[in-house]
Parts: sequence; C-alpha cells; structure tokens
Amino acid sequence: MLEQRIQQHFFESADLKYQAAEVLSRPVAEAVQAIVAGFTAGGRMLVAGLAGAAPLAQLVAANLLQGFERERPGLAALALGPDAATWPRQVETLGQPGDLLLLIDADGNAIALVDVARAAQDKDMTVIALTGRTGGALREVLGETDVLLTVPHERRARVLEVQLLVLHCMCDAIDLQLLGEQQDPA
Repeated sequence: MLEQRIQQHFFESADLKYQAAEVLSRPVAEAVQAIVAGFTAGGRMLVAGLAGAAPLAQLVAANLLQGFERERPGLAALALGPDAATWPRQVETLGQPGDLLLLIDADGNAIALVDVARAAQDKDMTVIALTGRTGGALREVLGETDVLLTVPHERRARVLEVQLLVLHCMCDAIDLQLLGEQQDPA
C-alpha cells in the first residue's frame, strides 16, 4: 500500500511534466527573451518567492549570479528578503526602469505578490510570474509586457516540482542565448 502511494507520486509528477512541457514551452521562451533583453541592456533581476517557493527564488538568483551549468560572468540577480511585506519597498528602492522582477508562488493569490508586482510596474520593470493553477490574483495585474507562467495543477507539491524544472530550463536557455551552444553537453 505504501509503496503504491509512493509510486503514484512519481507517476503523477511525470504526467504533469509531460503536460507542462506543451503548455509552458512558449511562455518560458518568452520569459527568457525578456530576461536576456533586460540583462544585455544592463538591467538586473529581483526575485521573490512565497512559502515553499522562497528557496526556489534563492536558487534561481544564485544560478544567475554564479552560473548555472557553465562558467560565465555573473548576471545581476538578487533574491528579495524573506519578509513579503517589505518587497514593494525593496523594489521601490532597488528597482530601475528596464529591470525585471521574477515572482514565484504556488497559486498567485497572495496580496503581497500583487503589491510587489504593482511596485515593479510603477518602476517600469518587467514582471515574470511563475505560479500554479491559473495565476490567481496576480494574473489580473500583469501588463502587456509582463509574462505569466502557470503550472497546470492544483497540488502545491506538484506545482513546486515543475517550477523547479521551469527555473532550470530558464537558466539553461539564458546561458544558451548568452553563450551559444555548449560543445560538451554535461
């Protein structure tokens, strides 16, 4: 019984990843294009994640700053502090026109996400939102130049698993765009 339940987690995760590949490939590519354009124009990326997505925000900021799977110069990325109530102020203080804000959450309904997205838009920053389900309240505040990436699932654990994969895909694609094809795939 227990082994079957564990196997079910693996099967459900694999099924979702297949579904998400079709749904997310185009929006992820759009997000990468916006990110690369921002970095090559001298912009920075601020990253914030709520609850279980907070470590994902730290991880993607570190991968951009230090490099993903290849050596390259660091990209200006910073994970915002852990107190979501201060995020709008951090964006107001640190953000500049042309910078990017990457928001990560399992559903996108937290008011803190909406507030920080609006603060970024007021600074003429591009917002990239990586959520689950339908994007929640965050979907409603995103503008024309912003990018919404929604993992099509209700379970928080499954959403976080796919979000990690999406972030890895983004880091790889950013490196590809900046450095070209790698000679020796790892």
